[in-house]
Amino acid sequence: MKADLIIQSKAVFTGLKEHPEHLAVAIKDNKILAVCKPQEANKYMSDETRLIDAGEKLVSPGFFDSHIHIMAGSLFNYYAVPLNDTLSAKDAAEKVKAYADEHPDSSWIIGTGWDYTAWGDKHFPDRHILDQYISDRPVFLIHAEGHYGWVNTKALDIANIKPDTANPDYGIIHKDGDGHPTGILIESAMSLVGEYAYNFSDEQKRKMVQLFLDHAASFGVTAVNDLYLSRAHEQLEGYATFKEFDENDLLTVRIHLYPPLNGDWEQANEFRTTFTSPKLKMSGLKQFIDGVVTGYTAYMLDVYKDKPETRGEIGFSEEQLQEWVTAADKEGYQIKFHTIGDGAVRLGLDLYENAQKENGKRDSRHTLEHIEVIAPEDIPRFKQLGVLPSVQPYHMALMPRESHTERVSKEKFPYIYPNALFFKEGHVMPYSSDYPIVPLNPMLGLYHAVTRKDYSLEDTWNEQEKITLAQALRAYTYGSAYSVFREHEMGTLEKGKLADIVILDRNLFHVPEKEILDAKVEMTMVDGKVVYEKNTKKLVNHP
Repeated sequence: MKADLIIQSKAVFTGLKEHPEHLAVAIKDNKILAVCKPQEANKYMSDETRLIDAGEKLVSPGFFDSHIHIMAGSLFNYYAVPLNDTLSAKDAAEKVKAYADEHPDSSWIIGTGWDYTAWGDKHFPDRHILDQYISDRPVFLIHAEGHYGWVNTKALDIANIKPDTANPDYGIIHKDGDGHPTGILIESAMSLVGEYAYNFSDEQKRKMVQLFLDHAASFGVTAVNDLYLSRAHEQLEGYATFKEFDENDLLTVRIHLYPPLNGDWEQANEFRTTFTSPKLKMSGLKQFIDGVVTGYTAYMLDVYKDKPETRGEIGFSEEQLQEWVTAADKEGYQIKFHTIGDGAVRLGLDLYENAQKENGKRDSRHTLEHIEVIAPEDIPRFKQLGVLPSVQPYHMALMPRESHTERVSKEKFPYIYPNALFFKEGHVMPYSSDYPIVPLNPMLGLYHAVTRKDYSLEDTWNEQEKITLAQALRAYTYGSAYSVFREHEMGTLEKGKLADIVILDRNLFHVPEKEILDAKVEMTMVDGKVVYEKNTKKLVNHP
């Protein structure tokens, strides 16, 4: 059998060894025909075969980001004011004003990425700061972690949020001493505004999906898990649009859906029967146990050091969560839980353990996502229960480390943003970005996984949690494929597997660690088809 395409390089990382090798990858249709020595690839050549000689550039399985939010990604990345680098509330408001002036037709001004802890301010900003700069149009600014928002008075008026408006379940309408809304909406309270701000047409949704597909291909991302974004942003979903793209063979990224775990079994079963194609699958259910550390909503085993009246909270009662988990597990669903605090991690493990006792043990691959703080005694429970730990290695550099160290006791410091300890326990680890909370670029995750550089990009945080580049690459490829039960199809370069492949512009194993951040994608292939190609003349040789 002759190949449609052969890629050869002195640095092919198959995922089966600790280092890249001098190999050729032969591709026929959408599958890998062979992985062999370059001289052995001649037997797969024909006059029609395209040959790509990548020299010493790294060839790898395509990146699989196991935790993202597609529609939010396009909204935040292309239709929002970027506020990541703002220095103060006033600076943020000025940037919002400038953006609004440049976009006079935008009915809502949406922004993302602000973080008051990076401003050095101990207090939330309020609506009056925004009102000074823009009062005639509603403003909705989502915090860097996505768990609370900052709005102006116009947005509160449109959403009919008044002094007597009650807090929704697992949400807080922040109010001042006189009982007036300040403009800070925490967790599900954001949905009161999102109902209006996220009202997009079908055509707009199509544009957002296409923007995501192009963006992903440029970073070598060939597969993703699209996870339920939370009650705060329930209106931001694109399931029908994904289906439309899939039916028209327009998907250039494999999408695995995780709609909400909420007791709606009719909807869950409908998803399971509707989304079953090789590029669009319903893979499980997702829900939140807690919130985030900076908002004091991450659920802790102990009270917050700087706010001793609370240890955070859970989004639903333990009884409700257990009912859902046991029922979903019985029906064979895989479950992913957002768990940031050590209390949430313990509760998540307890929920899975109780379901296992009720339904029996199976290869469920239930997962806990994020795990920013963990109690050491809970570490071995993951292995005992068969639960996957899923971390986002760039999260540790998203904000100054004081965002966590000022809130938990010193004894917990070694267990903030764990990583290597899970590898040492023998876990298959799925890696992800949590896009758009952080950029989609896998190089960021790889860099922080192997260096543990913090927000400053200079200081190392919990150095014992460093891992090797090979481990990080496998987590971003094979580990994520394993997380959706597709390791037999994806995640390594082997004969018979799907031809989802990326070529980088350098060999990451032969450059200083800091250069990982500069690495770019030269080519991305999905299903044996090139979906992104850069510098064609330099890279591609047509025989």
